[in-house]
Amino acid sequence: MESTPLPETLRRLDALIRQEGLERSEFLDARRLAVRTALPEDVVGALLRGGQPPAETVNERVRSRIKALADGRRARTGQRMSDLAGAISARLGVSAFWARQVCAGDKVPSVELLHGLVDFFGVEWGEAFFTAPADEALNRELRSLLAARSAPEGRAVVASASAGRDDVRGFALRQARDLPEERWNVLNATLKALLELDDQEGDR
Repeated sequence: MESTPLPETLRRLDALIRQEGLERSEFLDARRLAVRTALPEDVVGALLRGGQPPAETVNERVRSRIKALADGRRARTGQRMSDLAGAISARLGVSAFWARQVCAGDKVPSVELLHGLVDFFGVEWGEAFFTAPADEALNRELRSLLAARSAPEGRAVVASASAGRDDVRGFALRQARDLPEERWNVLNATLKALLELDDQEGDR
């Protein structure tokens, strides 16, 4: 799964979408994926259509993705840039002025600060979240999405056709894609714990 290229991941997702009778535009929503990956929405849309990633340096990727995360957090919380910069300053031990420049996309953080921002924003994939090319960043997110929809043995992790009306698993998993990163991490940990418990009980 790790080495699956983006076109193959999209092919598998398209097959799953057809199997479940979903709309591709609903399941592979460029705006939602842009939020999850901190990529520009137009870039995500182009990649979903089979386009090529933009030519950009690693520094450009880092600056734009940090800015996207900072802008997204401020939009969700109503937080001012000065408050966000102050929170980063207090957490990571850098000046508020420097934190503000980094959040605005004007400066490239040091490796140490980038590591701290991984924890501050609660992103997965570590520093690679900020440094990977756009197609790799989107592919990681789509592989996670594919894994969340399919159990290890290939069973769909959605409500089956015979499930009753009260079975909301499929709906809940769709809605989970829009959760803020912090809440998704909590949900992800809970699901992992439940699956591990299920495996332990199955071995008895």
